[in-house]
Amino acid sequence: MIQTWAILVDGYRELNSKKLFWITMALSLLVVCAFAAFGLHPAGYSALWFKFDHAFLNSRVIPPEKFYTFIFASIGIPVWLTWIASILALISTAGIIPDFVTGGAIELSLSKPIGRVRLFLTKYCTGLLFVGLQVSAFTLACMLVIGIRGRSWEPILLLAIPIVLCFYSYLYAMCALIGLLTRSAIAALLLTLLFWILLFALNATDSVFVMQRERAKAEIELYTNREVSQLRLAEGQLRALKEMGTPLSDENGKFPEGLSSELEVANPMLASTRRKLEEAKVSSTAWTRRSAIMTDVRTVLPKTSETIKLLERYMLSPDDLKLLSRQQEYKSTGVSPADASDEPRYVSDQQAAQMTEDVLRGRSVWWVLGTSLGFEAVVLGVCCVIFARRDF
Repeated sequence: MIQTWAILVDGYRELNSKKLFWITMALSLLVVCAFAAFGLHPAGYSALWFKFDHAFLNSRVIPPEKFYTFIFASIGIPVWLTWIASILALISTAGIIPDFVTGGAIELSLSKPIGRVRLFLTKYCTGLLFVGLQVSAFTLACMLVIGIRGRSWEPILLLAIPIVLCFYSYLYAMCALIGLLTRSAIAALLLTLLFWILLFALNATDSVFVMQRERAKAEIELYTNREVSQLRLAEGQLRALKEMGTPLSDENGKFPEGLSSELEVANPMLASTRRKLEEAKVSSTAWTRRSAIMTDVRTVLPKTSETIKLLERYMLSPDDLKLLSRQQEYKSTGVSPADASDEPRYVSDQQAAQMTEDVLRGRSVWWVLGTSLGFEAVVLGVCCVIFARRDF
């Protein structure tokens, strides 16, 4: 273990000597300062020493600790650490494996009494140090801000450290494999970013498929209920028409175009509802099949977006998200949440998005983390086999 510890310390010193490490740390501090600059008061919100009135974005509607927690889980981690800081981390660490196997340093390391597999995994862990230190410093600073500004100490924020580290490890495992095969830091960086974009595109496609599937299911329920009510109305109207002797078909016994029964003639809206119901059923079948295929494809790949979403799942309850989303609805439509009807006449984009979010939040942690870590284990296993058998 002495050799392993020495390699880890050497890796930390290498990161510590890089300007980009400290630039990223300074940027994280600026993000925390911006995070602390915003606050809520009973009449609205504040930015630095400026105060603004707002009907719903205030401490009487949203508790300050929930406001800061939401900002941390929905902006601080997904935007700053997940994208910007992770890209900077990849730029800094992409060359660790290629430089190690091409720069002559590997001969000195192999001459020491340490196995090749342990040597490679130790160098791999040094690459994770960058993100580990960055996310730890950022999370602890945000905990301090929430404790002081929001007057609530939230130890659950510490979950951000292992979650972000898992997220980054998926990408860095691919970076290590590509760097080992190509011995090029630039190739490792560019191909890893391309792999990340692919994962993002698959996640976005999966979300669209799930949204369309859930929208179709909701439309089936909506049109089924509407069909029942319109059928009752049609029965009453049909009795009235027959009592008045009104003809329902022509002399050949044909109904008007687009109508197939006496009930539909009595209430033409029934025919329209039935057509929409059939269209919704066909759409539901198609989108369910597509969603199942996409889920199967994504099962064998790392789930970067879902991994980061786990933090929001554990930090914010569905009621918290509903409260904050309804403030966004007011902001975009000007309709007060209290005045909004809970009886929709159609499935809106916001309702479909909420149903999609419920489905994504309901996916098991095992599927999100277990299969992703399984992918990473396979990639690292391939790396270890290559590293152990290659002559340097």
